[in-house]
Amino acid sequence: MTSTTDQVANLADLAATTLLRFATAGSVDDGKSTLVGRLLHDSKSVLTDQMEAVEAVSAQRGQDAPDLALLTDGLRAEREQGITIDVAYRYFATARRRFILADTPGHVQYTRNMVTGASTADLAVVLVDARNGVIEQTRRHAAVAALLRVPHVVLAVNKMDLVRYEESVFAAIAEEFTAYASDLGVPEITAIPISALAGDNVVEPSANMDWYGGPTVLEHLETVPVSHDLTACPARFPVQYVIRPQSAEHPDYRGYAGQIASGVLRVGEAVTVLPSGRTSTIVGIDALGESVDIAWAPQSVTLRLADDIDISRGDLIAPSASAPATTQDVEATVCHVADQPLSVGARVLIKHTTRTVKAIVKEIPSRLTLDDLSQHPNPGQLVANDIGRVVVRTAEPLALDAYADSRRTGSFLLIDPADGTTLAAGMAGESFASKAETTVQADEEGWDF
Repeated sequence: MTSTTDQVANLADLAATTLLRFATAGSVDDGKSTLVGRLLHDSKSVLTDQMEAVEAVSAQRGQDAPDLALLTDGLRAEREQGITIDVAYRYFATARRRFILADTPGHVQYTRNMVTGASTADLAVVLVDARNGVIEQTRRHAAVAALLRVPHVVLAVNKMDLVRYEESVFAAIAEEFTAYASDLGVPEITAIPISALAGDNVVEPSANMDWYGGPTVLEHLETVPVSHDLTACPARFPVQYVIRPQSAEHPDYRGYAGQIASGVLRVGEAVTVLPSGRTSTIVGIDALGESVDIAWAPQSVTLRLADDIDISRGDLIAPSASAPATTQDVEATVCHVADQPLSVGARVLIKHTTRTVKAIVKEIPSRLTLDDLSQHPNPGQLVANDIGRVVVRTAEPLALDAYADSRRTGSFLLIDPADGTTLAAGMAGESFASKAETTVQADEEGWDF
């Protein structure tokens, strides 16, 4: 008989073989949308009416062949300008794997959109125009992929048909990019020479590059080993809702509903509720209307505890043996995504899992210069698309993991309390003790932490 532990492992293995989340990135006109369109078209993932619409628009423009980039550039402004502006998500499948694709913009102005698309990606495809080689935006995208800890990066050297399919051109670009990305800490880099327009090495092997013996883009996407085993991480359960029906049928029922962010929870396990630090024991787990003895990420369940504890939305339940430390001083790397600057002393809201608390930006120690990876010390503020280190003091303790340990419970958002605008996406680093000399002065609204 298969044990529950084996069942969890088997489900994790199944997820790894059936789903891949990946993002595309590259500079303007490198051919990202054309690559995605070619990938969808040649893998038979385009509906007939979609293809007819693309053919009609292409004919109106006087183009002899369908412009496959139109399959992803869905906004009217994108089609008019011929560029990608927003992140376009596409879902397709082959016999070997299902895919969730995020086609991200290439213009410097929309670097923040790449952060959105790549934040949950298992793999990033970075395109380079073979005629231009590795440029500033290529390095920027590699740095963002490394910062977000995307485990696999594919360098797609596109437009090889415009450089006569020369191996030396591909080799030089691959060597330069691999050296740069390796210095950033990208663990795995695969370089593939392609022509998205002609279809070389996208889905089918190219007859024009017999010197290349590696996989096509689709073959690599289908076979790259990707682990979705969230069960290997310590269990984290952010509470979304407290269920108390107070009915005649269930007069004493009290359950805590939410989605398990990581790990495995079991009936009988000792748990700690954060940030209060109170402890209890799991006496029941309800999933899909039935009681179960075990549950794992990313299942949505309701937990029942042995003790009546003051628990509300935003609290975190974790096994007592591996509960995270709480802190009010958060040191993190953030990507600033708003048009308005983020300045020292700014009052913000910080949203971590289901918890949202007031906070103040105490310091901005540095801003990353992506061109050469140098640190610009004490910039005073971050503007749109900047990546920098911040120190934030929160009004209430947060149970943060390091982003290096968990991309889900180590990330957070900084939000403008006035209008709810997202200001920055953050990746938590090590917390540190507060220092009296860096205490932010109280203001008339009482934001003194």
